[in-house]
Amino acid sequence: MKKLIYLDNAATTRTSDEVVEAMLPYFGTYYGNPSSIYDFSAESKQAITDAREQIAQVLGAKKEEIYFTAGGSESDNWAVKATLEAYASKGNHIITTKIEHHAMLHTCEYLEKVRGAKITYLNVDENGLVSPEDVRRAITPETILISVMFANNEIGTIEPIREIGEIAHEKGILFHTDAVQAFGQVPINVDEMHIDMLSSSAHKINGPKGIGFLYIRKGVRIRSFIHGGAQERKRRAGTENVPGIVGYGVAARRAAETMEERAAKEIAVRDHMISRILNEIPYSRLNGDPVRRLPNNVNVSMEFIEGESMLLMLDSLGVCASSGSACTSGSLDPSHVLLAIGLPHEKAHGSLRMTLSQETTLEDADFVVDHLKEIVENLRAMSPLYEDFIKKNR
Repeated sequence: MKKLIYLDNAATTRTSDEVVEAMLPYFGTYYGNPSSIYDFSAESKQAITDAREQIAQVLGAKKEEIYFTAGGSESDNWAVKATLEAYASKGNHIITTKIEHHAMLHTCEYLEKVRGAKITYLNVDENGLVSPEDVRRAITPETILISVMFANNEIGTIEPIREIGEIAHEKGILFHTDAVQAFGQVPINVDEMHIDMLSSSAHKINGPKGIGFLYIRKGVRIRSFIHGGAQERKRRAGTENVPGIVGYGVAARRAAETMEERAAKEIAVRDHMISRILNEIPYSRLNGDPVRRLPNNVNVSMEFIEGESMLLMLDSLGVCASSGSACTSGSLDPSHVLLAIGLPHEKAHGSLRMTLSQETTLEDADFVVDHLKEIVENLRAMSPLYEDFIKKNR
């Protein structure tokens, strides 16, 4: 059996053994509905409270400000749609960026078409950074929400969240951040960064799929998103996913405890891969900010070839990678993120995203880069575009 080198941790991570072990009793032993009043359900209710506290501690938040959802997409939808509804008397203008996850972009498009919202989509620079001053200039008297992702899921760029939060706070505007890629990967303090709402998803930090949360600062007048019950303090109806919530609490605690050591290891392997690729593969480029970057993100573009071909050939070697967001893997269009940072279509199509874990070794990295060099060389040998380029530049 060929060795598996999994480099798609931005899409999902392996649920850790510790998390699975913590979840198991809530499938078969403590299976009571936490909303029931008998003693048997008390264990489930307490487990939810404990997990809420574990997550809140990672953010510097209060446990009452954590609301469990089915994942990051639901949390993004809730934050934006409910804000527009709750603050309609103040205005209907929302500021976001062109490189947000589609959970945000498609929600904003819906609100424009169906609810008459006014959306400003801010540009980013060549590294994917949004300018806080651009945020400031975009504010109008009708602005009710600023939503900027904490770190980009494709190119790994970490945005100036603290500065943007300060602007929003100064202007009395709600500030939401999609932190699906950042929570548990980099330090976040919601008070210090003036964050009013924050979205996250467990399966990005070795937790289970199908569970996330929306942090809502106390005092924010956001309304219920799912109706039908009194769960989550009457803001999100539906019987709680107790095993998932327990798993998320453990994953969050575990991520916080290992963050510093894990980040240092991932950065070392990440920078080794980036250096080798840029120095040993001609006509390659790094996408995203070289410094303000998630510890585990490597996103590169190779000219004259298609990213899908690279992925298939890497897969034949047991290497799992991607060309961008897993949510758009069926699309033939180039990444909207890469286009937003100024890449032409042909270069955007040749992108490769590799996202590491603490289990990724330097040996794994060298194996991938060694074979990637061969793959790129073989694909370019079959490319008429590359042949024409070489002829013109001899």
